This record gives sequence, structure tokens and C-alpha cells, in this order.
Amino acid sequence: MRNPYDVLGVSRSASEAEIKKAFRKLAKSYHPDSNTNDPKAKDKFAEVNAAYEILGDAEKRAQFDRGEIDAEGKPRFQGFEGFGGGRGAGGQGFEGFGFGGGSPFGRRGSRGFGADAGEDIFSQLFGEAFRSAGAESTREQSRARPQKGADVSATLTVTLEEVAAEAKKRIRLPTGRDVDVVIPKGVTDGQVIRLRGLGQGAPGVNPGDAMLTIQIAPHERFTMEGANLRYRMPIQIEEAILGGSVRIPTLTGAVNMNIPPMTDSGRTFRLRGKGLPTKGGGHGDLLVTVEIKLPQVVDEELMDYARKRHSAKAR
Repeated sequence: MRNPYDVLGVSRSASEAEIKKAFRKLAKSYHPDSNTNDPKAKDKFAEVNAAYEILGDAEKRAQFDRGEIDAEGKPRFQGFEGFGGGRGAGGQGFEGFGFGGGSPFGRRGSRGFGADAGEDIFSQLFGEAFRSAGAESTREQSRARPQKGADVSATLTVTLEEVAAEAKKRIRLPTGRDVDVVIPKGVTDGQVIRLRGLGQGAPGVNPGDAMLTIQIAPHERFTMEGANLRYRMPIQIEEAILGGSVRIPTLTGAVNMNIPPMTDSGRTFRLRGKGLPTKGGGHGDLLVTVEIKLPQVVDEELMDYARKRHSAKAR
């Protein structure tokens, strides 16, 4: 995968807001629903999501900048600090462990180089675990609780239509495993879902969890307000004056809505139950704000009416 900064078209010094803005713009541009005739849009959309999974997470971004993970979020091998060339990342080699001459065995301690000195050396290298290892019984080791593997993080981008349908989506985790995820009711943008046992694992180690961040893609018509959706509906001036029935799009299909006569621009109507699913099993509402749209071609009758109204008010 390409460098995530190049994918989103931002610099390494970009702010969190700049990264999010770039992601939203590209996600909207490459969304498969808006590019049904472009077979490459799906791959570009996936690449943008993967890049944002790294740069949209402060911890992952820092790890990537330090070279600890690659562009796919996988750990890079860092080597063993303090070994190899004789000096570690801190500017010290074996001397960093308190030894002289560049070797852990090149100098006697004050007590001589006997069993105690050897124990001190390995204790400094490997910590208290070395000193206590010999004292643990085989029975205690067998009864020891298995350690847990590392958690992994991933981002799943969903559409409002998928949220409304509580759809099932497949995602590939950083472990390389593909899993199907059912979008839960009441999910919110940025919510983190724990997938237990789907993290890193190893023989004798319980696997960690997968921490899945839900990213709701921007919609071309609706904006979210919790479980409610807001939609701005343009209407003709004659519809605003005379009233009538208009077709309103929803996430589950268009419906009719009645507009009363003499409706002002900016008035909001509530369509109950046409929003997003809630955790309690219900649905939010669709808030429709009407906007009067003037005709693009000059209407002389309308102009005459406006002139008469203006003259009457001026008297």
C-alpha cells in the first residue's frame, strides 16, 4: 500500500482536522455508490479508508511516523536495541547495562566474577524474571493463567443506508483474517466496537481483541443529528403559496409529505420514524427543512404580481 499521507494528499505536519477533511472529501468522491460505472473506485475507496485508519488514529499515526508500523498498520521489525552494532538507540551498547569494555563479561565486579556476579549480569539483562524463574515449580507454571495477546485496531466505513438496514459487512483485520460484522443498532460515528478474541494470538496465549472504529461516510443528501436525519428540500414558489404534496427521499424509499399553504422558507417538518435505528429498537425522525426555489426563467406574471405588491406597500 502507498504512503497514507500520499493517499490522502496531506503533509506529515497536517492537523487532525485537515486529515479528517481530506478523508471525507475523498471518501465521498470514490464511494462505490456514486461511481457505479468506475470499477476502480472501489479499490480507491478501500485505499482511502486504510490510509485514514492509520492517520485518523493519533497513536497509530505516531507509530507510523516513528517507523514502528507500515502503511498497512503491521508492526515493523525493529531489531534488539543495545545489540547488533554494539550501540543501541540510546547511544549505548553493552555499556548501557552497566558493563565496561563493550562486553557484559569483560570486567569483574567488586565481588569477583563468580556465581553471584553471573546472576547479577543476567538479572540486569532480563530483570527479576530471571532470578525468580528457578524458584517456580512445574505445578505453578502449569496452573499459571495464560497471557493475552495484543489487541489490534481497524476502521470500518459504512453508509447511512447500511446503518439503517443494520447491514452485514466484511472487513479484513490487521491479522489478515476476514470477518463479517453486523452493524449494531444505534451506532454512532467514531464508536469503537470490541470484537473479542480476534486480535493477535500465539501458541499458549489467548488472542487479544479487535477494536473496530465505525466511520460513517458523508451522505450527499442527509446529515446526522444523533438518530435523527436532516434534509433540505427545495420547493417551487407556487408550492409554498398554494401548498400541496411533495416527494421526500428517505433511506428506505421516497414518501409523500403535505405542505400547507403559505409555507415560509426555512420551515421544518418532522417525518417520524424515518431516521436511523436506535438501541431501544425504535427509529429517529427525518427533519425536512423546505427552501423556496425561485424559477430560473423570468416569469412576467410573477414579476407583475411582485411589482403590484411592492407599490401597494409603498403607499
